[in-house]
Amino acid sequence: QLQASGGGLVQAGGSLRLSCTASGFSLDYYAIGWFRQAPGNEREGVSCISISGDNTNYADSVKGRFTISRDNAKNTVYLQMNSLKPEDTAVYYCAAAQACSELELGIEDAWGQGTQVTVSS
Repeated sequence: QLQASGGGLVQAGGSLRLSCTASGFSLDYYAIGWFRQAPGNEREGVSCISISGDNTNYADSVKGRFTISRDNAKNTVYLQMNSLKPEDTAVYYCAAAQACSELELGIEDAWGQGTQVTVSS
């Protein structure tokens, strides 16, 4: 089971750092992706980081503003979100798979509860 945390209410232009942690297993052997879903919208892939951490990808809507990273010693993956916009408002989830390409296909080995991010204008 994964758990996303770190969400909250922030003004436009502000920053938040989300954390994704795991219960009962190590994230070392998984690619981790961040997704978000706003009311009435489909789930959107935001970012993904490979098992090694050498490869990352981002949705066009967040490129240059969000940064994904991993700290295997803390069994945690982070999503640093800067220059937040009202359209970033959503519930953010993290998921694990063997590769980012699997997450893009909707293949998930683990998934967890999300964290709400609300950006006010």
